[in-house]
Amino acid sequence: MRISNLVIAASAAGMVNALPKREMKKRASSGFTFFGVSESGAEFGSGIGTLGTTYTWPTTSQIQILRDAGMNMFRIPFLMERLTPDSITGSFASAYLSDLKSTVQFVTDSGAYAVLDPHNYGRYNGNIITSTSDFQTWWKNVAAEFADNDKVIFDTNNEYHDMEQSLVLSLNQAAIDGIRAAGATTQYIFVEGNSYSGAWTWTEYNDDLSGLTDTEDKIIYEMHQYLDSDASGTSETCVSSTIGKERLESATEWLQTNNKKGVIGEFAGGVNSVCEEAVEGMLSYMSENSDVWVGASWWSAGPWWGTYMYSLEPSDGAAYSTYLPILEKYFPDGNSTTSASSSAATSVAAATSAATSAVSAVQQTTTAAPHPQVSTTSAVSVAAAAPSSSSSATTLATSTKSKSPCKLHSTSSVSSASATTAVVATQPTTTAVVVKQPTTTAAAVAATTPAVIPSSITSSVAAASGSAGVSDPQGALATNAAGQVNQYYQCGGLNWTGPTECASPYTCVKQNDYYYQCVATSN
Repeated sequence: MRISNLVIAASAAGMVNALPKREMKKRASSGFTFFGVSESGAEFGSGIGTLGTTYTWPTTSQIQILRDAGMNMFRIPFLMERLTPDSITGSFASAYLSDLKSTVQFVTDSGAYAVLDPHNYGRYNGNIITSTSDFQTWWKNVAAEFADNDKVIFDTNNEYHDMEQSLVLSLNQAAIDGIRAAGATTQYIFVEGNSYSGAWTWTEYNDDLSGLTDTEDKIIYEMHQYLDSDASGTSETCVSSTIGKERLESATEWLQTNNKKGVIGEFAGGVNSVCEEAVEGMLSYMSENSDVWVGASWWSAGPWWGTYMYSLEPSDGAAYSTYLPILEKYFPDGNSTTSASSSAATSVAAATSAATSAVSAVQQTTTAAPHPQVSTTSAVSVAAAAPSSSSSATTLATSTKSKSPCKLHSTSSVSSASATTAVVATQPTTTAVVVKQPTTTAAAVAATTPAVIPSSITSSVAAASGSAGVSDPQGALATNAAGQVNQYYQCGGLNWTGPTECASPYTCVKQNDYYYQCVATSN
């Protein structure tokens, strides 16, 4: 049963303050140029999808709160297939491009940097991109739309994985060449590596990326790093209070040796003292080595995260009140546009919190959104008085510490009315958990206290989706020869149309409403 257009009585009064009350003394200077957060949503689901049902765009009022706090970089994930749906070299989908440009414009008009992040894992429609010529053309076409905006940063592609290393090198170079050929000569380009761009395995898989060239000499190497046991970002538990620093040491040495600059494009930790110390230690270490580390970006923000353990969405994200004061100490100097106690920010957060609370009450019970992402734009009317290397070029890079394409984000359209009235919500809700997707048979790490899906549910999903063995939208690696879903890949969730039976000995476990994953479960 699908629930929509649910009218919920809500009041803007008594909402949580816009920024956390916890105070921490800011460092004299972090040395960073960039610091921000990913704003997920436009990459949710798979395929073309439907705006407001499958995917959404970030909420600008929420971005503004984080901007006011001092963040100056916002990473905007989106899907290549939605931007150019007919073919990789085809024409743009006008509405999707317009929404992307509108979001970027909001960020850059605020004085912050907008990172364009094609969240595709080196794939297009689930297939590895093998034509460097097509990839170069795609980037030339995209970059031409943003060539005049100096605040745009181009991220070549999110987390290449299980690809020939020589291809990852060639695709990155093709992207660089295409961007510069479009006349975008003043912007930075973030390049990502194989094996999910992990910092801790960078020297093992991505040493040859030091050979990338740029006529403008503005390449920055984007690495990702999580702090749980397999660096998959699926657990609230961090290995130790020093693991953040330790996992960056080899990458730091690589950057220094090769005279390169790096940025941590995704990182996070659970809300507990060990993780908080580990995150602080990692950022402090990066700050001490700011000759090579130019900044970092938290994963993630967005109104669809619900109770997701890493959510930095103002003002009720699970990690928001704990981690924003820690992160603030490392924001680049001169980027905070308002005080943490700003009444304007508080009223915006209160209004948005009212919308988020209303949206959180709206649950979808239909089929599931495909593995890599989930997103939805909602029209929410809120009553509130608020302002609006591998060493071998042919080696397939795999890692037991890597991230699956499951990310969420959304934008709510909020209109002000009287101080207290009803909220009309059409946006499905999710208690999302980002799942990093290892590609070997390492021990699975699922979300804390996962809920095993009853066979009756998986059977009904299978009946709705088709029998096992059908083409998997996640690509060929997702299933075995029998059509069963391999470890760490998606096996169900709202709007899911792929296979639902896990290969032995794995079990389909619910991570959130939109994402069920094949993982090992303990007895």
